Amino acid sequence: MKSLRLLRFSCFVLAIPVVFAQAQAQIVPGTGIRMTNVGDDFEDPKWKWWANGEKASREQDNQERRPLGASANGRWFESPKRGQPDVIERVPTPEGGIPGSNFALKLQSLNTGVPYRPSGKMEQDDFVMACSSRIGITDAGRGPSCTVRVWLPPFENWENRSGAHFGYRVDCKTTTVEKKKGFLFSRTKREQESYWPGFFFEFHSKDDPRYAEDDAVLLIRGDNLGREVRGPKLTPGWWTLGMSVSPDGRVHYYASPGVDDLRPEDHLYSSFPYSYTAEQFATHFFNTVNMNDGRTWSTPFIIDDPAVFRLR
Repeated sequence: MKSLRLLRFSCFVLAIPVVFAQAQAQIVPGTGIRMTNVGDDFEDPKWKWWANGEKASREQDNQERRPLGASANGRWFESPKRGQPDVIERVPTPEGGIPGSNFALKLQSLNTGVPYRPSGKMEQDDFVMACSSRIGITDAGRGPSCTVRVWLPPFENWENRSGAHFGYRVDCKTTTVEKKKGFLFSRTKREQESYWPGFFFEFHSKDDPRYAEDDAVLLIRGDNLGREVRGPKLTPGWWTLGMSVSPDGRVHYYASPGVDDLRPEDHLYSSFPYSYTAEQFATHFFNTVNMNDGRTWSTPFIIDDPAVFRLR
């Protein structure tokens, strides 16, 4: 894996106003046909998560510890790379949620990283929607997009540290081309490359001398070099987030407070992250992040109605 795409919480953040970013071939997330074989509303009283033993930590120690965790409805699975959140719990929908929603899903972690080996540094778990196994990988030409509603708790309930606390990202595929020179001939090597654009919630603690009060901002990953772009300030309560991939291979980022469907004016930024042109959309997923000290729980976030769409 290229180090460029590792989760780096000290990444340079572009200090540019995202309101000036222009959408090219804009596709508002949620546009088109909803893929009903994927997604979840968490209303089924039989909804259950099977942890299936200790979590995976292939990224840290090459251990996947299969069988991986999975939901009883087959719509979610544990990442073999970084494992699953410690808490994956169906809970009553917080006030102000989607009309008619009675239940949503809480995600929270204590032991990120290698089980029973606190690292004392920020690490993450993954909660992944099973898309490619159920509907296949979607070509960018079909205009894929995804959306989710996320509930942010009051700031006094966030893990008390400045840094990234939660992620929402997409799994995109592209083709890389590498030319290798030999003694007599050169050859071209083509490989499929995965990369993961998306959002991170960054908290600023009032106990950190750099900040006068608790607040949070939305970070967008990223620009054409993979650098994070600063988005709007986040407020506690419900937010709607979405990403789309247009046929030109560009990724588009949208966000809005509340639970209403996204609109063109909710567009924040568009880019070719890492200078890659997206050829396929595989899935979307969530990251719970904490200081993996064995004592401190991550901030509890609640998600509802994650969904995938295609224009055709």
